[in-house]
Amino acid sequence: MEFISVFDMLKIGVGPSSSHTLGPWRAAERFVKELKEQSQLEKTQQLEVLLYGSLALTGRGHGTDIAILMGLSGKDPVTVPVVEVKTLPEQIQERKQLHLDGTHLISFDPEQAIHFRGYQMLPYHANGMQLNALNAQGESIHQSTYYSIGGGFVVKEGEENTPLREENDIPYVITSGADLAQWCKQRKCKISDIVYENEKNFLSKAEIDERLLKIWSVMLDAIYRGCHTEGMLPGGLDVARRAFNINQKLLADGEYTSAQEWTQCIKFSRIGFSEVVKWIGCFAMAVNEENANFGRIVTAPTNGAAGVIPSVLMYYLCFAKPLAKNEDIVRFLLVAGQVGSLFKQGSTISAAMGGCQAEIGVSSAMAAAALAECLGATPDQALMAAEIAMEHHLGLTCDPVGGLVQVPCIERNSMGAVKAIMAAKIAMESDPSKAKVTLDAVIKTMWETSQDMNHKYKETSLGGLAVNIAIALPEC
Repeated sequence: MEFISVFDMLKIGVGPSSSHTLGPWRAAERFVKELKEQSQLEKTQQLEVLLYGSLALTGRGHGTDIAILMGLSGKDPVTVPVVEVKTLPEQIQERKQLHLDGTHLISFDPEQAIHFRGYQMLPYHANGMQLNALNAQGESIHQSTYYSIGGGFVVKEGEENTPLREENDIPYVITSGADLAQWCKQRKCKISDIVYENEKNFLSKAEIDERLLKIWSVMLDAIYRGCHTEGMLPGGLDVARRAFNINQKLLADGEYTSAQEWTQCIKFSRIGFSEVVKWIGCFAMAVNEENANFGRIVTAPTNGAAGVIPSVLMYYLCFAKPLAKNEDIVRFLLVAGQVGSLFKQGSTISAAMGGCQAEIGVSSAMAAAALAECLGATPDQALMAAEIAMEHHLGLTCDPVGGLVQVPCIERNSMGAVKAIMAAKIAMESDPSKAKVTLDAVIKTMWETSQDMNHKYKETSLGGLAVNIAIALPEC
């Protein structure tokens, strides 16, 4: 088994999709790196890109072609100014030229070079892609096949069974919820303590804290931008942003100039049950409206589910524990990342493999466990919270209308956040020793459900809402 870090599960990137945007972006970057390592970059004069399966069927709506252009151009999704995600592909399309790795100019017409082969599937995963570099004579000089397996993870053909890191590199090997619970019992500590120790095998505590607080900063910025940006989302569905209006109504008299001041205004505003529920929905939708707009967000564990964990963490900071400190934020994210890794190892976080239960369901389980621990739950109660959250997402399909991460995805993040909070509350009033369903059982069930699910409901836009909502998207 491989060790999956918290920083593998929580990654800074650009929307709208981890598997269809971030993954192909990383694959294109990796292809350029291979060309450089093999001294083939300067010899490359043409490129061919072939997209297969779900990656092709909903690729245009998810910006797969845009992501590939960005990756081939040497842009990094963590640091690239988000405005370039719009302007650079437009320039390439207009000039029919691309600066490979930002340095080597080649002729490149995206409409001719990027091929969407949606009804063909490569063997390993539904999200397959091939890149081929050709010289001036039109001869192939380097070709690679990659699979975007969810959450921004990319696997190259031939390396499917190569782990990121070996489990034996860490002090506490965790392959199941039962393992995690046993370590906590043996050490008489919290889940976050165990996760800290494993992560400290690669980074110092100070580095872990710094990186996780940076991740939270990106999450908070996404919430703030989403709550202060109005208008229509791109893609042709004409979906109106809603977080802006909700924020305006809830905080009409608030005066602030930053995300931190805004958060303080929320904490001291008039809050009843109705307002809290509205804020939870507002936080989650704000992030995913930013995600749909090719904004910078945190893959948690995917882009399509990026709003759940930030929303639940904001609920914790604004309403459940307004005096929380940075340490609480770090521990929240440590627990969330660890629970996500259990699903990554035992099931899937790819909607193309498991439907939306693999995205919203997993993110809700991650958030539920994290919230429970931060509210004082025992490790067993925190794991029970994760189980409850996923149990009530089993079978959730992925049927994005128009192949866009908008309908039903944006609202669905709000639903996942509310379920996470309720799951944590229920678990904390329960005795885990009397539970009928374990976290490991629900992970196993989720994987079996994924295998049984009709392919139409796995991010293909060939079934469900995607075919029952009448739309007229512009020609691409």
